[in-house]
Amino acid sequence: MNSRYWTLAKRPPPPWPDETIFALKEAPIPTPGPGQALTRTIYISLDPYQWGYKRRGEEPEGAPCHARTVSQVVESRIDGLAAGDFVFSTNGWAEYGLMGEGVPRPGYMIPRKLDPASGKISHAVGVLGMLGLTAYAGMVLQCEPKPGETAVVSAASGGVGQIAAQIARIEACRVAGVAGGAAKCAWLRDDLRLDGVIDYKAENDLAAAIRRACPDGIDLYFDNVGGSTLDAALLHLREGARVVLCGRISQVAADPPYGIRNLGQILSRRARMQGFQVFRYHERYEEARAWLAARHRDGQLCQRLHILDGLHHAPAALGMLFRGENTGKLVVRVSDTA
Repeated sequence: MNSRYWTLAKRPPPPWPDETIFALKEAPIPTPGPGQALTRTIYISLDPYQWGYKRRGEEPEGAPCHARTVSQVVESRIDGLAAGDFVFSTNGWAEYGLMGEGVPRPGYMIPRKLDPASGKISHAVGVLGMLGLTAYAGMVLQCEPKPGETAVVSAASGGVGQIAAQIARIEACRVAGVAGGAAKCAWLRDDLRLDGVIDYKAENDLAAAIRRACPDGIDLYFDNVGGSTLDAALLHLREGARVVLCGRISQVAADPPYGIRNLGQILSRRARMQGFQVFRYHERYEEARAWLAARHRDGQLCQRLHILDGLHHAPAALGMLFRGENTGKLVVRVSDTA
């Protein structure tokens, strides 16, 4: 019996994700050795960083395209892990994969057994997974929100952005979200209950739109986009503002890259701008998961998934992500839990 998987067929890849450069292949389903488990992929997480892996050549040639996954154990030779258990691991764009001793862990991620009693297993690719941890690390640990402050989140309808925006709202901030398109903005306003919404696709002057949404300025800016969106937000920083750089999806294939012009605002407003990697906060993961799980259980924090059914969707899904065609966390469902 074989496992289907997608691999990168063209190296180096072009600047922008193109589904024609991927090849669908098959290989025998692997047999787990001592200290290993065979798992069947249920959900594949699509995230912007994955394209960087491919462009930097960090995936072994011919290997399945890297991605974090939710999978179910088929056969285990790992103590404490049995057939039927669910795990968060890195099967990638493949129907089956191995985890455990001797299996590479791309993305600095240690496989983790999931507890279905704590919520849906799909939460592991969203609110209780790396996206939730990233939003918590950036918004809570770096931005340190205070009640009454104004927070702005770019790509606020995306996987990380939707959680970061809700965290700021839970922390009693006034929150404005930037997104592209009327449907996404309606969701931010009506479902996430943000105080202000900015549709960057409908605005000729983004800086003016931010000014209307945040007339008293910005205390916290959580940036997932970079480029001109970051530049426009910098114009409206308040004294002592905190800017956290989580992502720069607009600049992944920008040629030439956008030159930020308003960095002087950091100086004049005595603001702080800092990038971060969630892995640097690994010692606080359990704290973050507990906080996120509690707010999710009591209904303060919700998650929206944009699900595509079938492994064949993976290459197109990556392009969708960079074109902003998803609303919520983008995942490919490879199989069910039966």
